Amino acid sequence: MEKKEIELEKGLSKEVVKRISELKNEPKWMCDFRLKAYDAFANFSMPSFGPKLDIDFDSIHYYKRINDKVFNNWDNVRCDVKNTFDKIGIIEAEKKYLGGVSTQFESEVIYHNMLDEVKKKGIIFTDTDTALKEHPDIFKKYFNTLVKYNENKFTALNGAVWSGGSFIYIPPNTKLDRPLQSYFRINTKDMGQFERTLIIVDDNSELHYIEGCTAPTYTTDSLHAAVVEIFVGKNSKCRYTTIQNWASNIYNIVTKRAIVSENGLMEWIDGNIGSKINMKYPACILDGYGAKGTCVSIAMADDNQIQDTGARMIHNAPNTKSNIIAKSIARNNGNATYRGTVRIKEEAYNSIANIKCDTILLDETAKSDTIPKNICLNDSSTLEHEATVSKVSDEKLFYMKTKGIDEDTARKMIIMGFIDEFREELPMEYAVELNKLLKNKFYETNYE
Repeated sequence: MEKKEIELEKGLSKEVVKRISELKNEPKWMCDFRLKAYDAFANFSMPSFGPKLDIDFDSIHYYKRINDKVFNNWDNVRCDVKNTFDKIGIIEAEKKYLGGVSTQFESEVIYHNMLDEVKKKGIIFTDTDTALKEHPDIFKKYFNTLVKYNENKFTALNGAVWSGGSFIYIPPNTKLDRPLQSYFRINTKDMGQFERTLIIVDDNSELHYIEGCTAPTYTTDSLHAAVVEIFVGKNSKCRYTTIQNWASNIYNIVTKRAIVSENGLMEWIDGNIGSKINMKYPACILDGYGAKGTCVSIAMADDNQIQDTGARMIHNAPNTKSNIIAKSIARNNGNATYRGTVRIKEEAYNSIANIKCDTILLDETAKSDTIPKNICLNDSSTLEHEATVSKVSDEKLFYMKTKGIDEDTARKMIIMGFIDEFREELPMEYAVELNKLLKNKFYETNYE
């Protein structure tokens, strides 16, 4: 008889991949897919761009579950796990303003629920493992079509050992009054988390999806390598909001990509506060006439953190529009780098792309780079890029002090004003939470 709680030994091999598939009772085609992905992972080198990644893949646990069931009542969730999510605020948020919640602890989703009014609309919102079994036709139609397993070492790794994540299908002509949310927690030392998220917003529909993630800090490193595939139908809208607050020992390497059909809109609202090294570049493939893509992000690098973030916008069709707003803050040897690609293809005539990258450095040890790749292949389109780097100047602080504002309050006002464009895009409750995170990270320490 299988134990409910299982943790595989450290290290990755074909036997580990097969064991994960076996534990999940997957169809043969998925096990075969995982093994192909493992072979690709073994043959890939580490990325040739960005920060150096010193990851020991043999020191990581690739699968751990605490239970073999997904509960829809918090009273049935193990007490210590329930308390963890309660402290984060998930249980209270579910009661107040969410249409559905999914929480993942280590490798598996442990709690999932959504309102009856959401269910009645024919919306599918479940964990990705369940979708593989209960909705195989739609799963196979979209899975691994937008982000291929053989693109790079980390998409291959995710393909080999993926577990958990969210699967959402919004039927045509359907709109949600409340957002859906998933929350991901790494709680074990030397743990890897590799969720796979698949979202389909069918024609004339709308979705707001919120994602959060945390982990306790350990002396050794952990790895989070997720893949997100989003399909936005004609005249549809998808907003994907993330507040990433991983611990300082987490390598966070995530591939997020959306393809947008005619007159559709994809919005990435991307907050990056935690992690040791963060590499994340949400992408929009604007594939239909009049499609639009937006990415509004902040990256906060503190205490030797590397935030290597940005966005990618690929204009494949005429009259498409993209907008990138990237805000970065750095101090204490932190490095906040913008790395982005905008490509307007020859056939994407009359398209418009705007990029605005602003960085504020809070001390002399902070670092920031802007590394854009902007390509426009027709003469009827417009591509604009603006970048600024500034400091919290002594002159500005002195002026605010003359108005009776103490230095700590003055710094707080400058930082909050700097990220206003990002905060304005958050639901009110998340804007409040962001303020708390910023206060803990930047305000209540010395700037000497």
